Amino acid sequence: MGTSTIAPNAVGNTAVALPGPAVFHVPSAQEERPFIYVNGQMLPKNKAMVSVYDHGLLYGDGVFEGIRVYRGRIFKSKQHMDRLYKCAEAIRMQIPISKDEMVAVQRRCIEMNNLADGYIRLVVSRGYGTLGLDPRKCPVPGVICIADEIHLFPKEMYENGMRVVVANRPKTPIPCLDPRIKSLNYLNNILAKCEAIDFGCHEVVMLNTDGDVTEGSGDNIFMIKDGVVYTTPSDAGILEGITREFVQKTLCPALGLKCIEKNFKLDELLKADEVFLTGSAAEIIAVSQIDQHDGKVITTANHIGKVKGEGPLTKKLRAKFREIVTSDNVPEE
Repeated sequence: MGTSTIAPNAVGNTAVALPGPAVFHVPSAQEERPFIYVNGQMLPKNKAMVSVYDHGLLYGDGVFEGIRVYRGRIFKSKQHMDRLYKCAEAIRMQIPISKDEMVAVQRRCIEMNNLADGYIRLVVSRGYGTLGLDPRKCPVPGVICIADEIHLFPKEMYENGMRVVVANRPKTPIPCLDPRIKSLNYLNNILAKCEAIDFGCHEVVMLNTDGDVTEGSGDNIFMIKDGVVYTTPSDAGILEGITREFVQKTLCPALGLKCIEKNFKLDELLKADEVFLTGSAAEIIAVSQIDQHDGKVITTANHIGKVKGEGPLTKKLRAKFREIVTSDNVPEE
């Protein structure tokens, strides 16, 4: 595999192809790990840099994916690639290497970093340009691939469930900036997460401007009531999560559970038997308490369900997930 075919990008310029995996720089064993793919080069961590004129840095102009590696395999690789390229198209950006080359980049990063279980962060920025907003001034998007270990939440939090708060900041409405686009502009989510941090939590429940539950700052939300699993639809204003879909289409059917998409208000969520979050990094984690605040103090503390800690169906779903991702048949499709 050599360089990609040169093709015009989505805003009219001619995109210069990035080198493919066959022309990677090979770092020495003494250089700092992880080795990171940056615009056609494999570089040690302390030398992996982008231009200060990159529009991903200047304007949050780009897209990204967070992907898990289990037993050396890329979990749901095809779905992640499909979403990445779909999101790039949605912001009128043409990724300068093919999906197959992008997967080859990831496999090379996994190999060079001796990674059996870990996390991949793929970033595609608008690329090097000028200080203006004009994307036509960025001739070729930049591509970064980081493959490293990940430690998100402590083990006991999965067993006991996590406490979260309801964000007072609403989710950005779809007509303003569609949350289904996994863009580098995560400020809405970050400011919501700051509310969680203010009250000693890791996550939030975000509502849209209609008052419907949407998602967390970095995770999708599910609730269970009377043995039925519910999650919010994409038109509520959420990212269509890969793990979310895996719960809907693989785990729930495997356990004989019905999973329904529907809009619901906060009151309904608070009355659920179980609540859990999903995400590539978090996997599946129970929510045991949802608090509300006025910006200064917690005004209401709401315990979820009748059991303490992780609910029985959430536990079954998480166990099934772990069974699959620790098997010899980690799904890459």
